[in-house]
Amino acid sequence: MEGGAIAQFLPLILIFAIMYFLLIRPQQKKMKQHQAMVDAVRRGDQVVTQGGVIGKVSKVKEGENEIEVEIADNVKVRVVKSTIAQVLNKTEPAK
Repeated sequence: MEGGAIAQFLPLILIFAIMYFLLIRPQQKKMKQHQAMVDAVRRGDQVVTQGGVIGKVSKVKEGENEIEVEIADNVKVRVVKSTIAQVLNKTEPAK
């Protein structure tokens, strides 16, 4: 009787394990990479926001969760850090 109960739950356990390794784990890894990319953004980097705006980072506010991005000459917008989709050009750290 006990072996039958375990055998009934085995397919469910296998499905969850497959879902974890194919969906959940890669998504968590991608989120960690994105967070590391956002944390590494500094002044001078060229970024793309999730809205598709391309600009150069002019100021990084450390205590806050936002940066200032220059999208044209003398046109600066404040952007929430987590909305950065991609960093196009990284600047070299100041020595």
